[in-house]
Amino acid sequence: MKRWNQAAILSFIIALGGFEIAVRGALLPAFLFPAPSTVLKTLLDYKSEFTTAFLETLQGALGGLVLSIVFGLILAIVFSLSAFLRKAILPFAVFFQTVPIIAIAPLLVIYFGFGMPTVIAAAFIVSIFPIIANTLLGLEGVPPAELELFQLYGASASQTLWKLKFPSAYSSIYGGLKVSIGLAIIGAIAGEFVAGGGLGAMIDAARTQQRIDIVFAALGLLSLMGLLCIYLLKIFHRTLQKIRPYGLNLKD
Repeated sequence: MKRWNQAAILSFIIALGGFEIAVRGALLPAFLFPAPSTVLKTLLDYKSEFTTAFLETLQGALGGLVLSIVFGLILAIVFSLSAFLRKAILPFAVFFQTVPIIAIAPLLVIYFGFGMPTVIAAAFIVSIFPIIANTLLGLEGVPPAELELFQLYGASASQTLWKLKFPSAYSSIYGGLKVSIGLAIIGAIAGEFVAGGGLGAMIDAARTQQRIDIVFAALGLLSLMGLLCIYLLKIFHRTLQKIRPYGLNLKD
């Protein structure tokens, strides 16, 4: 893992250096591709604005992600226990996953108004499906022999769920969370495009002003936000593995 991180950092530095040289050497038009040094200067010049926008977007993305985790896990459990409810409700979750969030966002503004509620709702809508799908896949993927063993010892449905199905589904749930983190950030940005606030509003305003440097700076912060959230998830995963080693063969 450490060697992989070192290789990733080295390749990132080389790419930035090559990009800087290409822009400075007029191999790329500076009005379309700002040099990394220019982007860094923009970040420093508008430090307070970027900090406020970053925290607003992070709040919206995490708010939607937390809601998607809570409701996603609950719905997955319900679907695993009732085939009728799964057939009746799951298609609606698929619908929200297939319809572009930017097309739904104007409706969210009508329902929730401008500001954070719409951003959280947008992040929630796009990030809930991977959690439902992966959790349901894990809960239904328990080996039949293990289920029969629990039935043989007279385990109740709740005991089977918490002591067998959830531990067995942990790797699938973890994979769904990693996907949902990125989707929550995408949903938050889409919500901010129409509801205002955060990095999404900065990107939209910079677009009308032809400030490509601000757009690139905001994109860099969004990438940093995604990496930060993934890193926090890995810390949670490793802590949980020390407390109770679910999914021993799982690679984070």
